[in-house]
Amino acid sequence: MRIALDAMGGDYAPREIVKGALLAAEELQVEIILVGDQDSIKRELNGNDAGGLITIKHADEVINMNEHPATAVRRKRNSSIVVAAALVKEGAADAVVSAGNTGAAMTASLFALGRIEGIERPAIGTLLPTARGMMVLLDAGANVDCKPKHLQQFAVMGSVYAQKLIGIENPRVGLINIGAEETKGNELTQAVYPLLKATGCINFAGNVEGRELLLGEVDVAVCDGFVGNVVLKTVEGCGMALMELIKKGLEPMAAKGGLEQVSGTLAELKQKMDYSNYGGAPLLGLNGVSIISHGSSNAQAIKNAVRVARDSVKRELVNAIAGNIAPVTKEERN
Repeated sequence: MRIALDAMGGDYAPREIVKGALLAAEELQVEIILVGDQDSIKRELNGNDAGGLITIKHADEVINMNEHPATAVRRKRNSSIVVAAALVKEGAADAVVSAGNTGAAMTASLFALGRIEGIERPAIGTLLPTARGMMVLLDAGANVDCKPKHLQQFAVMGSVYAQKLIGIENPRVGLINIGAEETKGNELTQAVYPLLKATGCINFAGNVEGRELLLGEVDVAVCDGFVGNVVLKTVEGCGMALMELIKKGLEPMAAKGGLEQVSGTLAELKQKMDYSNYGGAPLLGLNGVSIISHGSSNAQAIKNAVRVARDSVKRELVNAIAGNIAPVTKEERN
């Protein structure tokens, strides 16, 4: 198993990326190809190659966070993310991971790997913690404008991801909407509802409202990328605000030395809400494995992103999506 890791992508690159690569190589026993400026990478490695599991592929360009994705990918053919994605296309790596410019990572991966036959729009599938376990949210930002059939395909891909990567046997799929009734919502959600209802390979549970998402009412939540990204950022903000409120509320108790009875619960809650434990989100629908990580990823997050990449390859996620989407697209053509 070889993972191509964009060493120059992210707010703390290359330091945290290299640290994460070392953690991943040692703990997960996978080969890591660090792609980027070789001198910078060598300085961070400081002679440590994790017993030969880490190698370097030089790329002398970097796509910055504020660059236009498609334009940058075309102009910077030797950028770290473009070279990393190309390694998967060439068969030199089994998956690509990047915490850099999300649009550039998506564009480079799409150009290099292409789409699974029948898939019109790849989607970002993000894991979110809920009161009952884990939930897949998609699309989390790849497609802000969608057609009904795109959301139908998202539902199929999300269902397969929940089965393969989370281990949920028959995941409940919900359509994010402003009400539970079938007639609720805008033109898009009203058109999608009957499509999802008629899709035999998913366990459609109907509409799901925003307040129900983190209660774990569904295992897969489907929406367009605009709604999904707003939900994702809102959940992240709520998590940070909640921890601050709890901290302030417990200050009087801490002053009296009475935190022992709740400290374990708080630590568990913090762990559950820490994005670094979930690593990265796969770009579902590509004919290959591409994992997109948070821009502020630390070493722990990078290690876990590599873990998601490894598991996606090992559990043949791409083949599973292809097998489930084929009957859906065939029925649509007929």
